[in-house]
Amino acid sequence: MASYENHLFWKLAYFLVVEQDYQIVQAYENRQEILFENLSNKSAQIIRMIHSELDWGSRMRRDIEQVATAGENIRKQLGKRELTVINLYLSPYPPIDEYESYIKEPFYFSKGKRTKVTSVLFAHGQLDQAADFFGRLFAGGMDLAFLEEGSEEETAAYRRAAFAHSIKRSEEDKKVFHFSTPFFSYMFIAAQVVVFLLLELSGGSTDAANLIRFGAKFNPLILEGEWWRFLTPVFLHIGFLHLLMNTFALYFLGTAVERIFGRSRFLFIYLFSGFAGTLASFALNSSLSAGASGAIFGCFGALLYFGFIYPRLFFRTMGMNVIIVILINLVFGFSVPGIDNAGHIGGLIGGFLATGAVHFPAKKKSFMQLAFFFAAVLLSAGGLYVGFLG
Repeated sequence: MASYENHLFWKLAYFLVVEQDYQIVQAYENRQEILFENLSNKSAQIIRMIHSELDWGSRMRRDIEQVATAGENIRKQLGKRELTVINLYLSPYPPIDEYESYIKEPFYFSKGKRTKVTSVLFAHGQLDQAADFFGRLFAGGMDLAFLEEGSEEETAAYRRAAFAHSIKRSEEDKKVFHFSTPFFSYMFIAAQVVVFLLLELSGGSTDAANLIRFGAKFNPLILEGEWWRFLTPVFLHIGFLHLLMNTFALYFLGTAVERIFGRSRFLFIYLFSGFAGTLASFALNSSLSAGASGAIFGCFGALLYFGFIYPRLFFRTMGMNVIIVILINLVFGFSVPGIDNAGHIGGLIGGFLATGAVHFPAKKKSFMQLAFFFAAVLLSAGGLYVGFLG
């Protein structure tokens, strides 16, 4: 294959990764085909680049259809309503038969037409037009000097720099998920198990009077000034199944949040979420209630905040699973009588706001954190007003 196309291939890779903040999400063994991603660039969210000698237009057509299918799978994985894929071909010469129609108009995935593939051909006689179109996808465009030839040493340098930058970013992404080791998650699990045993030994975990004695949310007593009942219900559970479900949720969900945000932040997020869930229940539901569900929904809120700050990483890893589980729980809650939906939703919102107020370890966004803090305060004040005076 021509050395010029190889040089341009790695120069483009360097341009995308280092200058345009794209991430390499897949590189094939021969390293002559790479998939890039940058969801913040709506004009080119996914870029597929391949260095290949194109012989027939029909082969290009089949390849474009395959790219559209792969793009549709990525769209579903990311949970995007629409996805734009730029399909770059680098070839010494264009196909020898009809091919212009394949790059003149975008190709849409047949079902739903939500994935659009726009193909660009860098080949002899097509370079200036391709560079002009491709450059318009980015702020600042692309200077035609970009198309100049380079030495083998320069090509190797571009290749090394592109992969080094991408690997470094991948390592940074991994660190986000492992900032800390869980501690308080296990302490809360132990606490709720011990309290459950005490409940069972002193009258039963389903006995209303016993639950009230241990600190369950009971509106008349909160109205009389027993404010601690905004937090104590987090450690109480009504029946073994209730305890089992919340313990499993806390083991998997709580530890994940604590690893990402650190121990002290997790402690605040969990307790504030529990408070917010109990407060919402107090304001909107007069029934006796208890359980860690509000705090656990707050952990979901923390993960949603993670997605708000790191959408690419969120949807690449756990995003759709988190959203689906939240929706299933909410639908289940509204379908089955006796479930405290106000507490769940209050905890979810409280967790999102609490996480925004503390943000990520070793990172600061003072104005935004202050905004989230005041939102949490206003929400709490509103809940107290409705509960006590509404």
